[in-house]
Amino acid sequence: MKYKVLLTLIVLSSLIFAGQACNRGLYGADDKSKIHVGIVFDIGGKDDRSFNAAAWTGVKCAETGMLPDGRTSCGKPALGIVLRDVEPGNPVSIEPAMRAFAERGYDLVIGVGFAQGPIMQAVAKDYPNIHFAIIDGVIFEDDGKTPKANVASLVFKEHEGSYLVGMIAAMTSKTGKLGFIGGMDIGLIHQFEGGYEQGAKAANPNIQVIQNYVGVTDAAWNNPGKGKEIALAQISKGADVIFTAAGNSGLGAFDAVEQSGKDSSGRAMHYVIGVDSNQNMVKP
Repeated sequence: MKYKVLLTLIVLSSLIFAGQACNRGLYGADDKSKIHVGIVFDIGGKDDRSFNAAAWTGVKCAETGMLPDGRTSCGKPALGIVLRDVEPGNPVSIEPAMRAFAERGYDLVIGVGFAQGPIMQAVAKDYPNIHFAIIDGVIFEDDGKTPKANVASLVFKEHEGSYLVGMIAAMTSKTGKLGFIGGMDIGLIHQFEGGYEQGAKAANPNIQVIQNYVGVTDAAWNNPGKGKEIALAQISKGADVIFTAAGNSGLGAFDAVEQSGKDSSGRAMHYVIGVDSNQNMVKP
Protein backbone atom coordinates (compact mmCIF):
# COMPACT_ATOMS: atom_id res chain seq x y z
CA MET A 1 0.00 0.00 0.00
CA LYS A 2 2.82 2.38 0.73
CA TYR A 3 4.48 1.74 -2.63
CA LYS A 4 2.88 5.14 -3.32
CA VAL A 5 5.43 6.56 -0.89
CA LEU A 6 8.21 5.62 -3.30
CA LEU A 7 6.62 7.41 -6.24
CA THR A 8 5.53 10.42 -4.20
CA LEU A 9 8.99 11.02 -2.76
CA ILE A 10 10.57 10.82 -6.20
CA VAL A 11 8.04 13.31 -7.57
CA LEU A 12 8.64 15.64 -4.63
CA SER A 13 12.36 15.52 -5.25
CA SER A 14 11.78 16.21 -8.95
CA LEU A 15 9.68 19.28 -8.19
CA ILE A 16 12.30 20.70 -5.88
CA PHE A 17 15.06 19.87 -8.34
CA ALA A 18 13.24 21.99 -10.90
CA GLY A 19 13.10 24.93 -8.52
CA GLN A 20 15.77 27.22 -7.14
CA ALA A 21 17.80 25.98 -4.19
CA CYS A 22 18.49 29.11 -2.18
CA ASN A 23 20.37 27.49 0.69
CA ARG A 24 23.25 25.80 -1.10
CA GLY A 25 25.89 27.87 0.63
CA LEU A 26 25.22 25.99 3.87
CA TYR A 27 25.93 22.46 2.64
CA GLY A 28 29.56 22.41 3.67
CA ALA A 29 31.56 19.75 1.84
CA ASP A 30 28.55 18.42 -0.07
CA ASP A 31 28.10 19.05 -3.79
CA LYS A 32 26.39 22.45 -3.88
CA SER A 33 25.14 21.93 -7.44
CA LYS A 34 22.72 19.18 -6.37
CA ILE A 35 19.45 19.12 -4.49
CA HIS A 36 19.93 17.94 -0.90
CA VAL A 37 17.38 15.64 0.72
CA GLY A 38 17.43 14.56 4.36
CA ILE A 39 15.16 11.81 5.66
CA VAL A 40 14.46 11.00 9.31
CA PHE A 41 13.06 7.51 9.87
CA ASP A 42 10.88 6.41 12.76
CA ILE A 43 12.34 4.14 15.40
CA GLY A 44 11.72 1.00 13.34
CA GLY A 45 14.63 2.01 11.09
CA LYS A 46 15.08 1.78 7.34
CA ASP A 47 15.67 -1.99 7.45
CA ASP A 48 12.25 -2.86 8.88
CA ARG A 49 11.31 -4.42 5.50
CA SER A 50 7.99 -2.59 5.74
CA PHE A 51 6.99 1.06 6.21
CA ASN A 52 10.41 2.68 6.61
CA ALA A 53 11.89 0.41 3.95
CA ALA A 54 9.36 1.70 1.40
CA ALA A 55 10.45 5.28 2.03
CA TRP A 56 14.12 4.25 1.87
CA THR A 57 13.51 2.60 -1.50
CA GLY A 58 11.94 5.79 -2.81
CA VAL A 59 14.75 8.12 -1.85
CA LYS A 60 17.43 5.68 -3.01
CA CYS A 61 15.74 5.53 -6.41
CA ALA A 62 15.83 9.32 -6.51
CA GLU A 63 19.50 9.32 -5.55
CA THR A 64 20.90 6.48 -7.67
CA GLY A 65 18.14 5.05 -9.88
CA MET A 66 18.74 1.73 -8.11
CA LEU A 67 16.98 -0.11 -5.31
CA PRO A 68 18.77 -0.21 -1.93
CA ASP A 69 20.40 -3.53 -2.89
CA GLY A 70 22.50 -1.56 -5.39
CA ARG A 71 21.85 -4.11 -8.14
CA THR A 72 18.22 -3.70 -9.20
CA SER A 73 17.09 -0.79 -11.34
CA CYS A 74 14.11 1.28 -10.25
CA GLY A 75 13.10 1.63 -13.89
CA LYS A 76 13.51 5.40 -13.68
CA PRO A 77 16.61 7.56 -14.11
CA ALA A 78 18.29 8.89 -10.99
CA LEU A 79 17.56 12.48 -10.04
CA GLY A 80 21.12 12.95 -8.83
CA ILE A 81 20.20 14.23 -5.38
CA VAL A 82 22.52 14.28 -2.37
CA LEU A 83 20.86 12.05 0.22
CA ARG A 84 21.48 11.87 3.95
CA ASP A 85 19.46 9.80 6.41
CA VAL A 86 19.06 9.45 10.17
CA GLU A 87 17.77 6.43 12.08
CA PRO A 88 16.91 7.96 15.47
CA GLY A 89 16.78 4.81 17.58
CA ASN A 90 14.58 6.59 20.10
CA PRO A 91 11.95 9.34 19.78
CA VAL A 92 13.99 12.06 21.52
CA SER A 93 16.54 11.98 18.69
CA ILE A 94 14.04 12.86 15.97
CA GLU A 95 13.77 16.61 16.49
CA PRO A 96 17.54 17.29 16.68
CA ALA A 97 18.01 15.34 13.44
CA MET A 98 15.25 17.23 11.66
CA ARG A 99 16.54 20.57 12.87
CA ALA A 100 20.09 19.69 11.81
CA PHE A 101 18.96 19.14 8.22
CA ALA A 102 16.98 22.38 8.24
CA GLU A 103 19.83 24.35 9.80
CA ARG A 104 22.16 23.17 7.05
CA GLY A 105 19.73 24.41 4.44
CA TYR A 106 18.61 21.09 2.99
CA ASP A 107 16.10 21.53 0.17
CA LEU A 108 13.75 18.78 1.37
CA VAL A 109 13.45 17.24 4.84
CA ILE A 110 11.27 14.13 5.08
CA GLY A 111 9.75 12.77 8.29
CA VAL A 112 8.63 9.14 8.19
CA GLY A 113 5.54 8.46 10.28
CA PHE A 114 2.65 10.27 11.93
CA ALA A 115 4.50 10.44 15.27
CA GLN A 116 6.81 13.06 13.80
CA GLY A 117 3.85 15.38 13.20
CA PRO A 118 4.16 17.57 16.32
CA ILE A 119 7.91 17.86 15.77
CA MET A 120 7.58 18.84 12.14
CA GLN A 121 4.84 21.31 13.06
CA ALA A 122 7.36 23.20 15.18
CA VAL A 123 10.42 22.78 12.96
CA ALA A 124 8.64 23.74 9.74
CA LYS A 125 7.39 26.90 11.44
CA ASP A 126 10.94 27.81 12.48
CA TYR A 127 12.30 27.23 8.95
CA PRO A 128 9.66 28.63 6.56
CA ASN A 129 12.06 28.61 3.58
CA ILE A 130 12.78 24.88 3.83
CA HIS A 131 10.55 22.29 2.14
CA PHE A 132 9.32 19.47 4.37
CA ALA A 133 7.30 16.30 3.77
CA ILE A 134 5.65 14.00 6.28
CA ILE A 135 4.30 10.51 5.64
CA ASP A 136 0.99 9.59 7.30
CA GLY A 137 0.48 13.01 8.83
CA VAL A 138 -0.98 16.43 8.04
CA ILE A 139 0.68 19.67 9.11
CA PHE A 140 -1.44 22.83 9.35
CA GLU A 141 -0.84 26.52 9.73
CA ASP A 142 -1.55 28.10 13.11
CA ASP A 143 -5.27 28.28 12.32
CA GLY A 144 -5.41 24.48 12.47
CA LYS A 145 -7.24 24.32 9.13
CA THR A 146 -4.96 25.51 6.34
CA PRO A 147 -2.30 23.04 5.15
CA LYS A 148 1.13 24.44 5.94
CA ALA A 149 2.65 26.06 2.87
CA ASN A 150 6.13 24.54 3.18
CA VAL A 151 5.01 21.00 4.09
CA ALA A 152 3.77 18.24 1.78
CA SER A 153 1.48 16.03 3.87
CA LEU A 154 1.40 12.53 2.38
CA VAL A 155 -1.67 10.55 3.42
CA PHE A 156 -3.23 7.42 1.97
CA LYS A 157 -6.47 5.42 1.87
CA GLU A 158 -5.22 2.53 3.98
CA HIS A 159 -8.67 1.04 4.40
CA GLU A 160 -9.10 0.46 0.67
CA GLY A 161 -6.04 -1.73 0.22
CA SER A 162 -6.83 -3.45 3.51
CA TYR A 163 -10.32 -4.25 2.24
CA LEU A 164 -8.83 -6.22 -0.65
CA VAL A 165 -6.43 -7.93 1.75
CA GLY A 166 -9.39 -8.97 3.88
CA MET A 167 -11.16 -10.49 0.90
CA ILE A 168 -8.04 -12.46 -0.04
CA ALA A 169 -7.56 -13.63 3.54
CA ALA A 170 -11.17 -14.79 3.90
CA MET A 171 -11.07 -16.65 0.59
CA THR A 172 -7.82 -18.35 1.63
CA SER A 173 -8.83 -19.32 5.17
CA LYS A 174 -9.80 -22.91 5.88
CA THR A 175 -10.78 -22.31 9.51
CA GLY A 176 -13.01 -19.28 9.07
CA LYS A 177 -10.82 -17.33 11.49
CA LEU A 178 -8.38 -14.55 10.64
CA GLY A 179 -5.86 -12.57 12.64
CA PHE A 180 -4.93 -8.89 12.59
CA ILE A 181 -1.86 -7.51 14.36
CA GLY A 182 -1.59 -3.74 14.66
CA GLY A 183 1.47 -1.90 15.90
CA MET A 184 0.52 1.13 17.97
CA ASP A 185 -3.14 1.29 19.01
CA ILE A 186 -4.09 4.45 17.12
CA GLY A 187 -6.70 5.65 14.65
CA LEU A 188 -4.41 5.24 11.65
CA ILE A 189 -4.00 1.51 12.27
CA HIS A 190 -7.70 1.17 13.08
CA GLN A 191 -8.18 2.16 9.43
CA PHE A 192 -6.19 -0.89 8.37
CA GLU A 193 -8.11 -3.11 10.76
CA GLY A 194 -11.52 -1.78 9.73
CA GLY A 195 -10.90 -2.17 6.01
CA TYR A 196 -9.50 -5.66 6.54
CA GLU A 197 -12.50 -6.84 8.53
CA GLN A 198 -15.01 -5.31 6.11
CA GLY A 199 -13.30 -6.93 3.14
CA ALA A 200 -13.18 -10.28 4.91
CA LYS A 201 -16.89 -10.16 5.74
CA ALA A 202 -17.71 -9.18 2.16
CA ALA A 203 -16.12 -12.46 1.05
CA ASN A 204 -17.44 -14.52 3.95
CA PRO A 205 -20.10 -12.98 6.22
CA ASN A 206 -19.39 -15.63 8.87
CA ILE A 207 -15.65 -14.98 9.10
CA GLN A 208 -14.17 -14.16 12.51
CA VAL A 209 -11.33 -11.66 12.94
CA ILE A 210 -9.10 -11.81 16.01
CA GLN A 211 -7.37 -8.45 16.48
CA ASN A 212 -4.56 -7.43 18.80
CA TYR A 213 -2.18 -4.49 19.10
CA VAL A 214 1.46 -4.58 20.13
CA GLY A 215 1.28 -1.50 22.36
CA VAL A 216 0.36 2.13 22.90
CA THR A 217 3.76 3.83 22.51
CA ASP A 218 6.22 4.28 19.64
CA ALA A 219 8.01 1.13 20.84
CA ALA A 220 5.08 -0.88 19.45
CA TRP A 221 6.55 -0.53 15.95
CA ASN A 222 9.82 -2.24 16.85
CA ASN A 223 9.04 -5.32 18.94
CA PRO A 224 9.07 -8.45 16.74
CA GLY A 225 9.18 -10.67 19.83
CA LYS A 226 5.81 -9.34 20.94
CA GLY A 227 4.53 -9.63 17.38
CA LYS A 228 5.45 -13.31 17.36
CA GLU A 229 3.81 -13.86 20.74
CA ILE A 230 0.56 -12.31 19.51
CA ALA A 231 0.62 -14.30 16.27
CA LEU A 232 1.14 -17.59 18.11
CA ALA A 233 -1.79 -16.76 20.38
CA GLN A 234 -4.00 -16.02 17.37
CA ILE A 235 -2.95 -19.27 15.71
CA SER A 236 -3.82 -21.16 18.89
CA LYS A 237 -7.33 -19.68 18.61
CA GLY A 238 -7.73 -20.95 15.07
CA ALA A 239 -6.53 -18.07 12.89
CA ASP A 240 -4.86 -19.42 9.77
CA VAL A 241 -4.28 -16.12 7.91
CA ILE A 242 -2.79 -13.10 9.71
CA PHE A 243 -2.49 -9.55 8.39
CA THR A 244 0.05 -7.30 10.09
CA ALA A 245 0.20 -3.51 10.13
CA ALA A 246 2.87 -3.22 12.78
CA GLY A 247 6.14 -2.15 11.19
CA ASN A 248 9.13 -4.14 12.40
CA SER A 249 6.95 -5.85 15.02
CA GLY A 250 5.03 -7.54 12.23
CA LEU A 251 8.10 -9.57 11.28
CA GLY A 252 7.49 -11.67 14.39
CA ALA A 253 4.32 -13.02 12.79
CA PHE A 254 6.41 -14.53 10.00
CA ASP A 255 8.47 -16.40 12.60
CA ALA A 256 5.29 -17.62 14.28
CA VAL A 257 3.84 -18.97 11.05
CA GLU A 258 7.12 -20.66 10.18
CA GLN A 259 7.17 -22.25 13.63
CA SER A 260 3.62 -23.55 13.16
CA GLY A 261 4.90 -25.92 10.49
CA LYS A 262 3.51 -27.49 7.32
CA ASP A 263 0.98 -30.17 6.49
CA SER A 264 1.77 -33.67 5.21
CA SER A 265 2.01 -32.40 1.64
CA GLY A 266 4.60 -29.80 2.61
CA ARG A 267 2.27 -26.80 2.32
CA ALA A 268 2.14 -24.10 4.96
CA MET A 269 -0.82 -24.41 7.31
CA HIS A 270 -0.85 -20.71 8.18
CA TYR A 271 -0.15 -17.54 6.23
CA VAL A 272 0.96 -13.97 6.86
CA ILE A 273 0.07 -10.97 4.72
CA GLY A 274 2.63 -8.20 5.11
CA VAL A 275 2.26 -4.46 4.73
CA ASP A 276 3.80 -1.38 3.10
CA SER A 277 6.52 -3.28 1.19
CA ASN A 278 6.71 -6.59 -0.67
CA GLN A 279 7.55 -8.99 2.16
CA ASN A 280 7.60 -12.20 0.13
CA MET A 281 11.31 -12.59 0.79
CA VAL A 282 10.96 -12.52 4.59
CA LYS A 283 10.01 -16.21 4.70
CA PRO A 284 10.00 -17.50 1.09
